[in-house]
Amino acid sequence: MATVIRLTRMGRKKKPFYRIVVTDSRKRRDGGWIESIGVYNPLAQPVYVKVNEERLAYWKGVGAKMSERVEKLTAK
Repeated sequence: MATVIRLTRMGRKKKPFYRIVVTDSRKRRDGGWIESIGVYNPLAQPVYVKVNEERLAYWKGVGAKMSERVEKLTAK
């Protein structure tokens, strides 16, 4: 199974926030996921990003790919 670390949209219309999740690469953006490892809120001032670094390192260690956006968010 090819796993990927990406964002899944939550929240209501025009008030989105995102969860950083590990999922099967064949699932849809908001489909089921294996594990939630963080949150991202672009509307908060300042922008809120919280990631469980231990779980992120684990999933990268077992071969999960990160999406471009998640790479940018976790590089800070």
